[in-house]
Amino acid sequence: MSIYPVILAGGRGTRLWPLSRADKPKQFLPMHGEHSLFQKTIERHATVDGLSAPWVVCGLSDRFQVDDGLTGIGINDATVVLEPASRNTAPAIAAVAEALVRTDPDAILFVLPSDHLITPDAAYFATLEAAFAAAKDGKMVTFGVVPTHPETGYGYIKAASGDGAVRPVERFVEKPPMADAAEMVAEGSYFWNAGFFAFGARALLDELSRTAPDVVEVAMAAVDAAERDNGSITLPESAYSQAPDISIDYALFERTDKAIVAPISCRWSDVGSWRAYWETLDKDDHGNAVRGKGISVGSKNSLIVSNRADVVALGVEDMAIIAVEDAILVCPLDRAQDVKNVVATLKEGKRHELLDVSPTVNRPWGGYSSIMNGPRFQVKHLFVSPGKRLSLQKHHHRAEHWVVVRGTAEVTIDDEVQTLSENQSTYIPLGAVHRLANPGRILLEVIEVQTGSYLGEDDIVRLQDEWGRT
Repeated sequence: MSIYPVILAGGRGTRLWPLSRADKPKQFLPMHGEHSLFQKTIERHATVDGLSAPWVVCGLSDRFQVDDGLTGIGINDATVVLEPASRNTAPAIAAVAEALVRTDPDAILFVLPSDHLITPDAAYFATLEAAFAAAKDGKMVTFGVVPTHPETGYGYIKAASGDGAVRPVERFVEKPPMADAAEMVAEGSYFWNAGFFAFGARALLDELSRTAPDVVEVAMAAVDAAERDNGSITLPESAYSQAPDISIDYALFERTDKAIVAPISCRWSDVGSWRAYWETLDKDDHGNAVRGKGISVGSKNSLIVSNRADVVALGVEDMAIIAVEDAILVCPLDRAQDVKNVVATLKEGKRHELLDVSPTVNRPWGGYSSIMNGPRFQVKHLFVSPGKRLSLQKHHHRAEHWVVVRGTAEVTIDDEVQTLSENQSTYIPLGAVHRLANPGRILLEVIEVQTGSYLGEDDIVRLQDEWGRT
């Protein structure tokens, strides 16, 4: 009986704005060292006995970030399930269960968020074994974290009395007020809802057929019509868009009598706010956590994050200061949950450039960072991975100048192909068919200067593309 890790990687992470954006949400950011939260989720379970290759669920636009993350940690046998639209966790999990049960009727799903931080201990892995055993017996297992303090930003799970590794669930409580949260923590039978689960694929579908039959119907139709190609399963929009927008908590766990909770007591965080992120970081003697170009002078218990300018925090206390290339957020740490209101305000003002696109944009071939914008010009820093190349393309409204600052570039302009080394440059006239490639073994870095009447990304006419974007 195989156990399949199912990594849910479709979240947007809006509460960590301005660092987290729609095109690069928090699960793909290296927030705790070199590897992203997504990569760490897979790595921490790599040594668990009996786990099969992972399945990853993500949006169509996240496919290349998922592939890069998997390649970066040496995973080459994962199955990637691509959602044409975000329909919450219940349809996503049901689609994976439906796809798995057709080839492995005894499959066990171990469902994990991709954006949580866990420091596992021996007890954690022992709890996993107990949870998997319960899932094999047909139980619906949800994991609960032993709370360390009253928290109003989490849901709670009340367990039946006892001290077993798994216990029946009595009820769920969604984000209680502080007074209620304090009472529940003091009582000792409530756990934070960690948002990860274990259950048999067949048992899940059978139970969902009773509690949320429309979810199962859509999952079956979507898998029937799905496209399969080179380790990926693309769900069809025509079928999947009919799924209700509902979480697995509401669709299943709050409606079933088979729910049990497996408590864990190791260090855990959903990294769901800037305060939560601050709590996960090492701090100086005054409680300050600094990431990137930050300097604390006479400040206390504050978070300073900057990936562009040097940010100096002078005499501040209990503050979050987040500086990226195109936006700066300053707020008290105890109001970190209210960043969602900032995002709502930006949406109302149609400030999509601050919500949808990161200053550093990843592409299948590498990516680019915007350096400077002005009337009729734009400067970018392009980086191309070894062996990769951009699409063969042209522009109707802009010309481009390329200067190689690192590595070797193979440049195609109309019918001419040339090789450029460091400190060499070239000019691409408006309308010329061109391509940039990295034939070398080190990262290629190019400064691109665009000039013209319109410099938007939609002025790219792709004639050939290795990633199906023509």
